[in-house]
Amino acid sequence: MQALRIDDRIVIPAHLLSFTAVRASGAGGQNVNKVASKVELHFDLWACDELPAAVKARLATACKHRFEADGRLRVVSQLTRDQARNIEDAREKLAGWIRDALFVPVPRRATKPTRGSKVRRVDAKRHAARKKQMRGRVHAED
Repeated sequence: MQALRIDDRIVIPAHLLSFTAVRASGAGGQNVNKVASKVELHFDLWACDELPAAVKARLATACKHRFEADGRLRVVSQLTRDQARNIEDAREKLAGWIRDALFVPVPRRATKPTRGSKVRRVDAKRHAARKKQMRGRVHAED
């Protein structure tokens, strides 16, 4: 397996990536029973020196349900019936997750609603209440 290029600066070494092929589930006829086309890609995140600690932490948080007992990140692909294409799909999934983790989220600043938005909200509530009152029974006047 070759190294995984994330962007111009970051390349994940091949020795941190390993894969196993297993039989896929689902449709595929007898091919499913014969061919191990489903791919499980394993990535040793904590041994990777190419990623900063903050990126590792964001990736670990985003993919916390994908970690195995030994601490490796598991990526599964059974998109196609071809093992080689599933390997490429799994590698691209992992690269996408790492690219997403490279993005530093901007912390939210707490704001207060404006006076106009408060007035509009109350007016909308008043309008909805009047509309619902009009839906009541019609009483015949004697």
